[in-house]
Parts: sequence; C-alpha cells; structure tokens
Amino acid sequence: MKPFAIIGILLALGVSAAGWGYLKHQREALILRDRVAMGRPPGDRRLTRIDTAGLPAPVARYLLLALGERPPPPTTVEIHQSGRLRTDESADRWMKFRAVHLASPAACSFSWDARVRLAPLIHLRVMDSLIDGQGSGRIVLQSVLEIAGEGGTHEMNSGALHRYLAEAVWYPWALMPGNHLSWTAIDERRSLATLSCGAVSVSLEFRFDEDGTVAAIHTPARWGRFDSHFEQRPWEGHFSGYRRRDGILVPGSGEAGWYRDGQLRIVWQGTVDDFMGPGSASR
Repeated sequence: MKPFAIIGILLALGVSAAGWGYLKHQREALILRDRVAMGRPPGDRRLTRIDTAGLPAPVARYLLLALGERPPPPTTVEIHQSGRLRTDESADRWMKFRAVHLASPAACSFSWDARVRLAPLIHLRVMDSLIDGQGSGRIVLQSVLEIAGEGGTHEMNSGALHRYLAEAVWYPWALMPGNHLSWTAIDERRSLATLSCGAVSVSLEFRFDEDGTVAAIHTPARWGRFDSHFEQRPWEGHFSGYRRRDGILVPGSGEAGWYRDGQLRIVWQGTVDDFMGPGSASR
C-alpha cells in the first residue's frame, strides 16, 4: 500500500474517532446536566424571601445586594467560562480552557465540563461534578480515552462540596441560611459559612469587600490530590469584576489556588463569558 494511502486511512480513522468521541461526550454531558437539575435539596429550600434576622451584618448586606428581590432560586444556573489552569501548584505550564459550569442553587449539585487545550488539535475533557453530595472527576483525552476518573470517596465528596460552596458567588441563592447552611460572624468583614450535604460538612471563610461583595474565600483544610494521594491543604479564591447579570450581582472573574510553604499558588484563573440565570434559563 502506498504511503499516501496509509496516511489517508489514518486521517479518516482519526476523524471518525474524533466524531464518535464528540457524540459520546455530548450524550454524557446531557445525562450529567439532567442529574444536576434533578439533584435533591439537602434541606428546606422553600424560602421566598431573604430573612436577615440573626445573620452576620456583612452576610445580610451581601445577600440583599446580590439577590435583591430574586428568591426563590431557579432550578439551575449556567455559566460559560474561559481562562487558564495548571495541573498543580508546582507546574510551570498553564493550559487554556473553555468550560460550562452548571449548578443547582437548591441542591448540592454542580457540573463543570471543560475543554482544555494541550496542543494544536489535541485537547482534554475535564468533567467534575457534585450530585446529591457525591463528588466525582474524570479526565478524557480527545473526548475518547479516559485517562483518570474517581468519585464517591469522603475526600472527593468533601473537596467538591468546598468547591460548590466557594463558587456559590455565581449562584448566591445557595448562600441563603437554612437547616443545612449556617453563618457565624468572625468580624466586621469576615463570616464563616458551614454547609452540610449528606454525611459531609464543610466550612469556608467568606471575606467581604467595602462595597459588600465577596472578595475572597479561604479554608485552612480542603481535600485535594497531590502526588497521587489525598491530603488537606489551605485553599483560597479571589473574585472581582462584579456586575449584574439577569438581575443577579455576580463576579466577572475569579482565581483559586493552594497554599504551599505559606505561599498562595494560583492554579485556576477564569472569566465569565455568559451567564444564564433565572431570566434566561429557558434558552
């Protein structure tokens, strides 16, 4: 067989595999979206107004500022993101990504479906989720070959719940108090949120800016995977560029990272390209 014929066959096989991988990924993404939307609320989420009684002052101010008269929560909020990430805090290489982040404010549920560019024509699919308190993560090469996947362990569940709580600045209904979420005052600019979902409970310090928005979140111990094993490390995120989208005040960008040797090392930076909240959920 001539070399050009072999190359043609290989290209055809590659295109077919890529097409099959794309369709497979689309089916899996739709299933995951349905599971997020159908997630079970961990507690009483029938709130129709913001009750600020007993809340720390910065929390009450923030919820009124972010939500206004918007409760009750929508079934889902969809955020389209782009940015860059790296595999761990010691890696020199940053990779570009585009992602769809779907969250249910009334349940402990979210999915993050990202396409990460490795090289020209080569990408990874990173799919992280938390559904009914169960965290999971998958990495798939070219949307075809799964190279890593794990879920359902205490470490995964806790780490994913920390992430859900931190990213609630993009769906602030999830920060309304209830029998599963409580707030404790620290000082005039900081409050501690404690969220329980299933058998897992996590706490996260929220740091508020002078304008009332959430400037940062911090925990001294979030579960993460480092060098093929899980351990708890300090973790922190920052938010900026707030603007109203569909009537909700949300940040336009954010970053997050782990502390090592007392120094914060950012591993994720992203911006919001589109926000589909209660006024656009039917799109």
